[in-house]
Amino acid sequence: MIIKYIGFLFTLLWSYTFIKSQSIFKKGSGLLITLFVSNISWLTFIAACFYGFKNFSFYQTLLGIVVSIILVHLAFARLSLYISSKFSNKSYLIMVKTAIEYLIIAIFIYYIFF
Repeated sequence: MIIKYIGFLFTLLWSYTFIKSQSIFKKGSGLLITLFVSNISWLTFIAACFYGFKNFSFYQTLLGIVVSIILVHLAFARLSLYISSKFSNKSYLIMVKTAIEYLIIAIFIYYIFF
């Protein structure tokens, strides 16, 4: 029972992390992330919630959902602070972010056509 619940929590954390990561990107790369990653992550998150309600009590499932959402938001907040502290020049940070976004778009296009 504990292993099932840990798997349930891991699935919630995993899928919500991808859902949350979509909000980081601009519209162009965010569209690709939405099409290929975020929609599947939403389906996985909903399926995990359904699995939780079916196999665990209402309160255990609700606690798992709330804790996983809070943990992901805290992790993204801490990561944002950490990255901001590492880059003293914010324009350089924006250039790195833009380069990563274009790299993601190129990888998606490569895997779609080749």
